[in-house]
Amino acid sequence: MEIKTVGIVGAGTMGNGIAQVCATAGLNVTMVDIAEDALEKGVQTIQNSLERLVKKEKLSTNDRDSALRLVNTTTQLADLKNVDLVIEAASEAEAVKLSLIKQLDGIVKPEAIIASNTSSISITKLAAASSRPNRFIGMHFFNPVPVMMLVELIEGLQTDNATRQAAEEFVGLIQKTTITAKNSAGFAVNRILVPMLNEAVFVLQEGIASAEDIDKGMQLGCNHVIGPLALADLIGLDTLLSVMEVFYSSFNDPKYRPAPLLREMVEAGYMGRKSGRGFYSY
Repeated sequence: MEIKTVGIVGAGTMGNGIAQVCATAGLNVTMVDIAEDALEKGVQTIQNSLERLVKKEKLSTNDRDSALRLVNTTTQLADLKNVDLVIEAASEAEAVKLSLIKQLDGIVKPEAIIASNTSSISITKLAAASSRPNRFIGMHFFNPVPVMMLVELIEGLQTDNATRQAAEEFVGLIQKTTITAKNSAGFAVNRILVPMLNEAVFVLQEGIASAEDIDKGMQLGCNHVIGPLALADLIGLDTLLSVMEVFYSSFNDPKYRPAPLLREMVEAGYMGRKSGRGFYSY
């Protein structure tokens, strides 16, 4: 199946990033969110990102304008009825994703592929919420989507070869690279990354080093591009906590327990960059 039209559910950081890379690849995109202001903010983010590429001479003004024309927005899931692929990029909450998938299943055409951008939840379980589980796949993008080259593909127990092949071709079309991960909580990358971020929070909580020194240590001592606490702020502390909770419940292993400081910061509303305050102020 050739993918020419893409629906994206969620206009937040991941959703608008996926919309941007699809549009710059020449695909028609329909971005859906329940709030009109979220859609406006998402489109503005895309515009700003494309403008930066123009200023860096990585994109022509004509290509910028063409990409923007390909991005449509709506608050109605029903407007996705004719897309070839729909990518769910809602919040990392299992109940929310299951509800969306059930709704999408009754809207999109029978041959359409449904994908989830989940970073930790079982693809097999999400696929079971659809009447076409063979046409369901995990498609995990990384933040910031326009910059990060990787897309992690995860097959559920029900995913068929045609769906996997179509997903690989789509990722190639948007000029990203795939790796394959088993359907296990956190898949491959986050299974390694997220516990490291959580451990950095423990190090801060125990007063072993300051946030600045923890990040500087990992950048200069381990050659990381960004420190773990700054990265946690970028990802969103609520998202980080959700993933750790999935790990903890899935593996029943105390090494995955969320750092108490992480939980307390989320309870305080300190979500990182998106709230203006996390381990750093923005």
